[in-house]
Parts: sequence; structure tokens; C-alpha cells
Amino acid sequence: MKRWQDWVNLVLGLWLVVSPWILAFSQNAAALWNALIVGAIFVVLSLLALSDAKPWEEWSELVVALWLLVSPWVLGYSALSAAMWNAVIVAIVVGVLAYTAASQQPTQAA
Repeated sequence: MKRWQDWVNLVLGLWLVVSPWILAFSQNAAALWNALIVGAIFVVLSLLALSDAKPWEEWSELVVALWLLVSPWVLGYSALSAAMWNAVIVAIVVGVLAYTAASQQPTQAA
């Protein structure tokens, strides 16, 4: 059985892809493209983790989640409340789930 965290992160990645139109921030190019690109990365990494879980996939999700967390301020769209809170909440949830999934994996000897 695959870890439930990977399924949730897959759904959150899909959410990020559609969220600019649902939350009405698609007019801001930085917020739009960040959500599309990061969402697509989460989808790909989640699918990889679901197909054959390796620790690097979970840690990669954690790194991307950290980017998503700071991106509203780095890219200058923190004044867009919906886009900013969307990024922060999704980043925290994905980051926590990726960390818990990665820490549950047994370490492999080289």
C-alpha cells in the first residue's frame, strides 16, 4: 500500500494548478506561474513517490514546499491575500506530509 501522504500531496499539487482561477489571482503573472510550476512539480514528485518511493522524492517535495512558503515575498505577490495564503497553507501541509513520509522510510545501505 502506498503512503497516504503521497496521495494528499498529489491532490494539493493539482489544487495549486487550478487555484489561480478558483481563487481569482490568475491576473498576477508571478503568482500564476509559481502556482502552475510548483503544482506541476508536486504532481510529478507525488506520482514518482507513488510508483516507487525513494527518499529523495520526499525530500525534494520538502525543498519545493520551502520555496512555495517564501515565494509570495520573494516574487512580490504577498499583498494578494488569496495567493499568499494559498501558497503558505499548501507549503506547510505538503512540507509536513513530505517530512513525515520521508522519516517513515527505512534507510538503505549503499
